[in-house]
Amino acid sequence: MCRPSVRASFSTSRLLWDGTATRSPSFRRVGSSVLVFRPGRRPTGFTLLELLVVLALAGVLIAIVPPLVTSAMPGVELKASARRVAAGLRLAREEAIRSGHDAAFTLDLEHRTFTVDGGYRAVTIPDHLDLKLEAAEAEMQDRRVGAVRFFPDGSSTGGRIILARDDRGYQVGVQWLTGRIRMAPWVRE
Repeated sequence: MCRPSVRASFSTSRLLWDGTATRSPSFRRVGSSVLVFRPGRRPTGFTLLELLVVLALAGVLIAIVPPLVTSAMPGVELKASARRVAAGLRLAREEAIRSGHDAAFTLDLEHRTFTVDGGYRAVTIPDHLDLKLEAAEAEMQDRRVGAVRFFPDGSSTGGRIILARDDRGYQVGVQWLTGRIRMAPWVRE
């Protein structure tokens, strides 16, 4: 089937792709595009109010959906928390190397937060995860607060942080000699 050609103006009818004619509004060619004028009808499109309502609904969905997904998949939140702890340890090591001074990763088991020396914000660990810290005795401030200290050469005091739910979880270990940080699965023995 051959495609009909577009003419410069139509007044009362136009050709459809199948070759039939139909009544339609007047057309006017402007450059390479054709504008449609429909007498007595509003132009089609969206109002600013409609766009704002859609954006507001999208914002609400973006705020509500992620917590629902993480609570539906508890293993995801556990692994994300372990990765956050590993990232905090790496940040403390980098801060010690960069500044040329000792930097500590301090874990507060009671308030479930950790901080890194150097003015970084505190990070919260979810309440429903079991949390355990194994660190050098000199770095333990009391039973509930302890630290892993990194030195300017990259080494550390060493330690291990366990994040678990039920009998499974992740351990984030720090080697004392090299300061290397590793995350590995953990199972209660």
